[in-house]
Amino acid sequence: MPSTPRIRHVSGTAIEPWLDDVARLRIAVFRDWPYLYEGDAAYERDYLSAYARSPDSVFVLAIDGDRVVGASTGLPLADDAPAFAEPFRASGPPVEQVFYFGESVLLPEYRGLGVGHAFFDRREAHARALGGFRWTAFCAVDREEDDPRRPAGHRPNDAFWHGRGYARQPGMTMQLPWNERGRGEVGHALTFWLRDWSGVAA
Repeated sequence: MPSTPRIRHVSGTAIEPWLDDVARLRIAVFRDWPYLYEGDAAYERDYLSAYARSPDSVFVLAIDGDRVVGASTGLPLADDAPAFAEPFRASGPPVEQVFYFGESVLLPEYRGLGVGHAFFDRREAHARALGGFRWTAFCAVDREEDDPRRPAGHRPNDAFWHGRGYARQPGMTMQLPWNERGRGEVGHALTFWLRDWSGVAA
């Protein structure tokens, strides 16, 4: 059983030295269900460039020794690629009031140690300290229940996300292409989850 990794967070330009670590973890973790992502360095550079440009971005890092074993990201939705904001401009809260959580990726052997909660705690605290954000949000890929690639016994994160105060928003869905294992570049539907912080004491 590995030791619980230490958690630290960095923001703005301080994230730049960690971009390669986050890219490496995304490629490793998202290779598995439900994303089935075939890692691509060029895609990673393009995707993570939004975080490098945003002065209010945040990386929460799980570190064991000198190795990054997990990472969680966030930035103002208005600073991300336009595709992420489209569902909000169509039917959601004002984009400028939403802080978007990108990914939480953690190597399998470090799961079950409370790191997932730490990822949410640190990102939520960062967003609230910035001020001006009523909502925090993330999106998750939609997969059919009967998809034959679904691993036996797979447990989705829905209960965990509900427990953190997030609600899935049917119809608030974006389309995002990536290289899927065995299929090449395929478009995917991802549905947003939101938490409304109005009325919650700081």
